[in-house]
Amino acid sequence: MPGWRQLAVALAGLLGASIAPMPALAKQAPPSAQAARTKALIAFQRDLVSVLAPRADALPLLGAALLARPLPRQPKGNDFHGLIDRATAAPGHGPAQRWVQLADCDAQAGACPNPDALAALVTDAPENAAVWLLKLGQDVHDAKRDEARADLAHAARAKLYDDYTGTSLQALADGVSVLPPPDATLDPHADSGAAGVQAMIVFGIAGAQPQPGLRAAAEVCRTAGEDQALIADCRQLGKTLEWGSSPLARSLGLHLREQLASEAEGREQAARERRDLIWQVQQFTQLIARAQADKAQAQHLLGLARHGGTEMSLMLAALRDAGIPTSAPAGWKPHEDQG
Repeated sequence: MPGWRQLAVALAGLLGASIAPMPALAKQAPPSAQAARTKALIAFQRDLVSVLAPRADALPLLGAALLARPLPRQPKGNDFHGLIDRATAAPGHGPAQRWVQLADCDAQAGACPNPDALAALVTDAPENAAVWLLKLGQDVHDAKRDEARADLAHAARAKLYDDYTGTSLQALADGVSVLPPPDATLDPHADSGAAGVQAMIVFGIAGAQPQPGLRAAAEVCRTAGEDQALIADCRQLGKTLEWGSSPLARSLGLHLREQLASEAEGREQAARERRDLIWQVQQFTQLIARAQADKAQAQHLLGLARHGGTEMSLMLAALRDAGIPTSAPAGWKPHEDQG
């Protein structure tokens, strides 16, 4: 089937354009000033962790764990491992905490994702296609073909797709508000103030959310050939992914529809919707970048994150509120095609 090679490029493009660290402003500070601000930002992040760590509920502990994850040399108990371990056992915990716990592992020892977290997710969230695609990615990596095929069948029968980025954004947006950012963390060349710092931290850290095996699923479906059972599972999985929580999932869902549709009209419609999706992601990325210099935009994005929901719902709400159409303009082409 044509188009499967382009999927890797499309997914990579969406992954790069999805929620990610905010780019620096064009007007750069001198190296010494930037180094001082970076040091102040790290100290502020450590202070946020220290304030959140004594909390007993799962959501603030999730926020503390996410904030601690990129910090080096955190004291025991206030490090990512200790905090996410507590979050998974705290009142109100659920699959979102387990999902982040997937990253509590030793990649050099080949022990990622965290096997205990993956096993718990399979038991606790069997109706989530993201869980089965995560397992599929692991089984493909381990060359367990039969298990991977079974994983895809489970994913196809699942009721929803959720990678819990929305919950992580909510935990982070709540967490960064427990302390005001010190003056040394503020960008002297921007007018976004404390909200700009908070948005930079929230959307930067959320970009490191564990990702399921979307590319692995695409590869399994690519090899379907004349296997009608596999084709049927891939079609059903695509429908679930189209309504999934993330742009990456929706991208694969639309791609599966485009490649497996029996009529040209269906393929063309799926291609148009994927083009619109890439437009949406790129426009949302620009809104995140704008928040570093625009106080109102930063405050609005933080408010949307605190409201909860999914990455897709946050993105579409942000575009709507900014007056940006969700359909790409006539003649617009994704960057990947222009290049």
